[in-house]
This record gives sequence, structure tokens and C-alpha cells, in this order.
Amino acid sequence: MADDTKFLRLFLLLSSSLLCFGSEHDIQCLKSVQQSVIDPNGVLKPSWNFENATSGFICRFTGVECWQPDENRVLSLRLGNLGLEGSFPKGLQNCSSMTGLDLSNNNFSGQIPSDILQQVQQLTFLDLSYNSFSGSIPESMSNMTYLNLLNLEHNQLSGQIPPQFDLLTRLTTFNVAENLLSGPVPTSLQKFSASNFAGNQGLCDAPLDECSASLAFTIRPVQIRLQRLSDQSNIRAAVGFIVWFVVAFYFPQ
Repeated sequence: MADDTKFLRLFLLLSSSLLCFGSEHDIQCLKSVQQSVIDPNGVLKPSWNFENATSGFICRFTGVECWQPDENRVLSLRLGNLGLEGSFPKGLQNCSSMTGLDLSNNNFSGQIPSDILQQVQQLTFLDLSYNSFSGSIPESMSNMTYLNLLNLEHNQLSGQIPPQFDLLTRLTTFNVAENLLSGPVPTSLQKFSASNFAGNQGLCDAPLDECSASLAFTIRPVQIRLQRLSDQSNIRAAVGFIVWFVVAFYFPQ
């Protein structure tokens, strides 16, 4: 019994230490977010006050949801429609228990980080819609396998939807409408409505129009060039053989 009591005390002590450690990381996460975003309307500043270090104080911040109201562990960040600007927020990896991130309807720009998986590993929903994010969709997103919702609508994203997105088998909501995307829609995403892909002139295949013809138009010149190179190589090889034969016949050693 005495050993059990000691074990219980040790367990409680370790648990409380881990919670404090995690809380400090979450606080640092929010400090980094506040420092890295531009808040022209001053929405975050009044409530994101880090001087009041009481239990669960960050849970009263605008847009912050906690696992427990008296515990400084971020469950989700809902920062949509706040007029925020700048690049993708920094320091999110310190919110290690965060499962949701909503940055929609702001003025964020630049690329979605290629290492987004390392920054927000546990997300079940990610909403970056109605911003000005540009560049390609990171392939690392295909490993965010807990995602139920991924909304990238109305940005300036280009290139293909990574074919590796077939790994996102838990998705129930997916939207990339109104971007600059091209290429085929990955097979596992073809279950979503065509409206979720609308406004991308280069996208094709179900649920949109077939893209085999356009792909053939793209691939055919390459095939023709390769065929020409092959024909030229064959001709050079034949000429070389004839020259060798003539020299060997008329000028024997």
C-alpha cells in the first residue's frame, strides 16, 4: 500500500510538471503568433495580455479555445475575420495540443510553409480560405492525416493539388475553389462537389471535365522530341557502322 501511495504521488507530480511545461510552451506559442502577425485594427492587443499569468488566462484571449478553462493548453485558434495581415503565423509548433486553426477572411499572404506538418501536426481542421496565400500547396500536407476539414478557397495558390492527397482519407470537407491550380484532381478528392474546385481554369478530371486531351497536348511535343532524338541516334549509329565497315573492308590491318 505504501508503494502504491508513493507511485500515485510520483505520478501526480510528473503529471502536474508536464502540464506546466506544456502550458509554458502554449504561452510562448501565442506570444510568437502575436509578434509575427500584423494587427492593423488592434483586435488582439486588448485581450492578449501576457502579464496576467493566472491559471487559464490565455483561454480568455480573443480567438483562443482551451482544452479546459483553467488550463493553459490551446485546443484551437479561431482568428478568422479579424483583419490580420502578414505571412503564415510563426511559433505554432509550441501549441502542441492544438487541433484546429482558422485564419480565414484575413489578409495573410506569402507561401504556406513547406514544413507545415512539423508546425501543426495534430490538426483536424485547417481553414486558410479568403486570404492571399500564393505558391504551391505543400506536399507535406498529405501527411496531416487527422484532417477532417481543409479549406484553401479563394487564395492565389498555383501548381497541382499534390497527388499524395489521396492519403487524406478522413477528409469530409475540402475546398480549393478560386485559385490558380492546374492538373488532375487526385482520385480520393473526386467525391467532392465540382463547386469545391471551381475557378481554377487548369484543373480537370472528375468532378470536372476530363483532362486527358489537355495532358496529351502537353505530353505530345515531349514525345515527338524524344522520338526525334531516338531517330537521330539510330541514324548516327547506322552511319557509324557503315563507315566502320567500309574502313575495315578497304583498309584491312
